Amino acid sequence: MIEDELTHWFKDDKGESHRSVLRLETEPPQVHNNYPRDGTIMVRVINGIGTIGFKLSPDEALRLGTHLLNLSKEQLAMKRKLWNQKE
Repeated sequence: MIEDELTHWFKDDKGESHRSVLRLETEPPQVHNNYPRDGTIMVRVINGIGTIGFKLSPDEALRLGTHLLNLSKEQLAMKRKLWNQKE
């Protein structure tokens, strides 16, 4: 199931517009041979050249999400510091 898509538009050296998409997809946990199995989280990158996907376990996705959250907080704090220096 598609959970979310982040679309990024950019222009190349010739000034032509292109689109890249980061799509998050999930498959729910299931019972297989009488045992519960993890669901999966798919991170898919789509652009004009092709598509590539990374299938992650819930633990891997949580680790990636935690890293992204921490990096985002650091970047926002650095930007705030730059704005404060400007004022």
